[in-house]
Amino acid sequence: MAERPVAPTALALVLETDTGSTVLSPGHDYQVGRDPLSDIVFDDARVSWHHAVLHCDHDRWTLEDARSTNGTYADGLRVTAWEVRPGSVIRFGNPDDGPRLVPVAPQESAERPSAVSHPELTGTFRSPSSVRPLPRHTVRIGRADTNDLVVDDLTVSRHHAELRADADGGREIVDLGSHNGTYLNGRPVDRAPVRPGDIIGIGHITYCLVGDELRAYLDTGEVSLDVQDLTVTADRGSRTLLDHVSFPVGEKCLLAVVGPSGSGKSTLLNALTGQRPADHGTVLYDGRDLYHDYAELRGRIGLVPQDDLLHPQLTVRAALTYAAELRFPEDTAKAERRDRVDEVIRELGLEQRAGQPVHSLSGGQRKRVSVALELLTKPSLLFLDEPTSGLDPGMDRSVMHMLRGLADDGRTVVVVTHSVLSLGVCDRLLVLAPGGRIAYYGHPDDALAFFGFEQWPEAFEAFDRDQDRDWAGEYLDSPFHRHYVTEATTQPRHPDSAPIAPAPPPRPRSRHAQLATLVRRYTAVLAADRTFLAVMIALPFLMGAMDRALAGGRLTQDTAMNALLILCVGGVLTGAANAVRELVKERAVYRRERAVGLPRGAYLMSKIVVLGTVTVVQAVVLTQVALLGVDLDAPGGHGVLLPPLAEITLAVALLSFTAMMLGLLVSALVRKEEVTMPLLVLLAIVQVVFCGALLPLHGVPVLQQLSWLVPSRWAFGAMASTVGLARLVPGELTADPLFRHSTGVWLLDLAMLPVLSVVYGVLVARLLRRHEPAVMRK
Repeated sequence: MAERPVAPTALALVLETDTGSTVLSPGHDYQVGRDPLSDIVFDDARVSWHHAVLHCDHDRWTLEDARSTNGTYADGLRVTAWEVRPGSVIRFGNPDDGPRLVPVAPQESAERPSAVSHPELTGTFRSPSSVRPLPRHTVRIGRADTNDLVVDDLTVSRHHAELRADADGGREIVDLGSHNGTYLNGRPVDRAPVRPGDIIGIGHITYCLVGDELRAYLDTGEVSLDVQDLTVTADRGSRTLLDHVSFPVGEKCLLAVVGPSGSGKSTLLNALTGQRPADHGTVLYDGRDLYHDYAELRGRIGLVPQDDLLHPQLTVRAALTYAAELRFPEDTAKAERRDRVDEVIRELGLEQRAGQPVHSLSGGQRKRVSVALELLTKPSLLFLDEPTSGLDPGMDRSVMHMLRGLADDGRTVVVVTHSVLSLGVCDRLLVLAPGGRIAYYGHPDDALAFFGFEQWPEAFEAFDRDQDRDWAGEYLDSPFHRHYVTEATTQPRHPDSAPIAPAPPPRPRSRHAQLATLVRRYTAVLAADRTFLAVMIALPFLMGAMDRALAGGRLTQDTAMNALLILCVGGVLTGAANAVRELVKERAVYRRERAVGLPRGAYLMSKIVVLGTVTVVQAVVLTQVALLGVDLDAPGGHGVLLPPLAEITLAVALLSFTAMMLGLLVSALVRKEEVTMPLLVLLAIVQVVFCGALLPLHGVPVLQQLSWLVPSRWAFGAMASTVGLARLVPGELTADPLFRHSTGVWLLDLAMLPVLSVVYGVLVARLLRRHEPAVMRK
């Protein structure tokens, strides 16, 4: 709604209701009625849908009846326009017992620093869920019953934080090593002083210190979203993806976003969720700047991307249970997590599917499981990207009605979709035109008539056909824009905040617990994949059997070179094949889990621990099958430091592990899973060429330096050093200094494999960062 000029003397207005108090800021109009999207909502049949309007006219507040059916009453008299006076009783629908408002004296509102210091709290139109006087001693906050302030929220740790009194009479907030962090004015803190009016965020609850009182504001899910002038450009500003997009989304609203391809729907979704903040503009989460306070508010936002966020090998219950372990504090009891998982399974109607593997579900059922995963932490905002893509009309309708139910239960739901079959169940419809501008925002039933078409296909054809038509300009000049955007926007204009880099979330205190959960989940995923298990078990036996047949009973001049080469190839293939698909196929899962706080290091380390263990076991089996009982004919009958078989087994194990790390590097580099197999073949060929068994490398410029980056070069050198390959196969090729039978050479060959593994690991971590939400990159 357009802002009215306000004199400097205008004061905030505090209205007391039967359920609490509401703070109104001057310069904005406030709707009163039965409409859930009103600013002040009365669920009473005697109150009209749009009953009255409160607005500030210069230095005074005025109440205007909006032609209501049963009337508006001030001190028992029916009024159409009335100057608001402190102490009067305003009733709606009935002069005796209708819902009431009582204006509080202006000087009392001026004493409320939470309203004055932090306008975002006034933007919520919430009364405190609790107000308590603060004692002088320390106040402990957490989920356990032994705390002074008990928070019934599974995202809060049992002993989360303390509000301590200092010697000067002030207060400070101290985080107690919580799982999801403690926030002061939207920023994560470990210890910080708290001034009057500061906002303390813990889980879904916000505290504000007002004098000697601590006021708590519980985020129940009924929140609004105000989008102000979002602009996103690409190619260094030469191409506009979103062009000054502004609209409000009310509480418990289901908003559908449609538009032709290339109109900026996914870009808008990324901007609204903070995945990729807009270049200009602001997103207000119930009056709070989402980009500025993203570290705190990210936990209240659920996002279901187009790709499923699930491991298809796991059952529905197992997938949700592992997600609950990752998102809830480690001190959450197993029974608490199980109860929450059962609750979301019932809410989404998945009771009959809870024991089924995800891959056996239909497309609509899998989408329900993805939504259930996001609902574990009770998000207030839920965003979905193309949830009905690929579904038949019946499943399309089922999913949209599910979203309607989720909004009715007390959430704000935004769905980006290409389907127009079930737009009628939505409260609001946003149509984006090519170029990322708003072509329509309002009730879905009025959209086609506004465009002048009878069917949606005609409208979408017109977007492509009439590219010179000013779709956005027509909407800006229409009464729909005035009613649904200008008059419905209640939040004040905020300064452009997108360039402000949000603070990263606090360093997780439960890294080891999350790593343990990730390891167990990944192990369960691999164990459930029978094809992968069969290949992992068979590959070392097959490669080892071939090598054993080639080596015979004794390494000789004719067999030694090829036997060691096949061991190198086998070690490389077992390690790289295990890992080359593991990161790229889980990219969507990783992006989402990283956005909700999963440490990058814990995720990568879980892959290394599980795959590394499997790979080393395979390497040991491969070597034992290939060489057990073979006379290795090492110089003097023994290896450099250990028995020859032990030294070769160690070299192959380190080679396989390093190749596994190289496979992870390839998996982090590629964009599609389909290209990993050709790259695996190329990787094996490179290892063979640069291992030193086929062509001389020592002293050859460029080739020698390139070979230092190839794991098989060092592993083959270590094995050649063990068996004294230069003695068995004399010649220019085996005169390589890395093949000498000496302690220093053998240790250097082996040491280079862990060094390469560390180098590959650092590169993988850097590449993982590229695939994270932009707002999470440090």
